[in-house]
Amino acid sequence: MYKPIQPFEIMEARHSVRQYKDQAIEPEKRAELERLMESLNRQYGLHMQVIYDDPACFKSIMAHYGKFEGVSNYIALVGPKSPSLEETLGYCGQQLVLKAQELGLNTCWVALTYGKSAASVLKNEKEICVISLGYGKTQGVPHKNKPIEKLCNYSENLPEWFLQGMRAAMLAPTATNQQKFRFELLEDGSLKISRGLGFYSKMDLGIVKYHFELGSGKKIF
Repeated sequence: MYKPIQPFEIMEARHSVRQYKDQAIEPEKRAELERLMESLNRQYGLHMQVIYDDPACFKSIMAHYGKFEGVSNYIALVGPKSPSLEETLGYCGQQLVLKAQELGLNTCWVALTYGKSAASVLKNEKEICVISLGYGKTQGVPHKNKPIEKLCNYSENLPEWFLQGMRAAMLAPTATNQQKFRFELLEDGSLKISRGLGFYSKMDLGIVKYHFELGSGKKIF
């Protein structure tokens, strides 16, 4: 049985935050984040990096358009080019997001509305997006959800582990709150997971799969 490593309280408390205080992240919190990041990089063959004290990345016109303020720290999601890269970075990046929340920090997935990052991107690698990081001026607000019936093959007979997985999946952030995913529990007990078309839907699927694992206690990635 796969053991959930984050409680529902952390998933429920975490919301996207775009405005940050001028407050440094403490060395002990940096060390915790980097330990997890290095472990994920080794396990999944990625090159994710936490960049601190680099306000230039969010000084672009696009960042202003995205209403970002005071961003000096971010996680650069980088890895070797492959068809599965976006989904894997979503799955691993969300683990860093929830760890940051556990440490009292705030985050926001950022796709297009940032400038040039200071991340090292090697030949044959790609930077997919970044995650802003720091102490938010607010804690953000919950996103709206589609009805559960639109996100899975809902019925009153579904097992509790599946319903808990869906509860967690619905707490997952997705690009422009699209929630373009669907879980189906098949008669043989297996899961069918699909995604719709749209920007960053592959990454969203990785994020959602990680949340489903946390809620259901089932390893699916």
